[in-house]
Amino acid sequence: MVTEFESYSPDDTYGFGYELGSKALPGQVFILKGDLGAGKTVFTQGFAAGLGIKDSVNSPTFTILQIYDEGRLTLYHFDVYRIGDISEMDEIGFDDYVYSDGVCLIEWGDLISDILPDEYFWVEITKDPEKGFDYRHISIRPAGE
Repeated sequence: MVTEFESYSPDDTYGFGYELGSKALPGQVFILKGDLGAGKTVFTQGFAAGLGIKDSVNSPTFTILQIYDEGRLTLYHFDVYRIGDISEMDEIGFDDYVYSDGVCLIEWGDLISDILPDEYFWVEITKDPEKGFDYRHISIRPAGE
């Protein structure tokens, strides 16, 4: 089942992330797809808050992985934009995180599609300048749909 959401502000995007985070289940994996500046980090900040995480959440572009463990579920936040070779994911123990009881958000996850688990959710965030500078369309669908 596909879920569609229209965001007209960063607060809307944050709020939608919050709602999803508050309902997240252990072992879920979310792949975030969207252009630079689309709102992936704002969405993730809301998601983390929905899990009860109070730490500042930023994109782990240069560290690949940030772990937030003070919420009701541990959040593993990946940004694989700068991965040079998929084998780098083995080096950081990717499977240990993605098959854990925590929840994973993976920015640019389409770059590592060969090693993603069978079940995950695509979260695609797109802009539409004709609808306004802050407008975002967010679509969530299970893998394979």
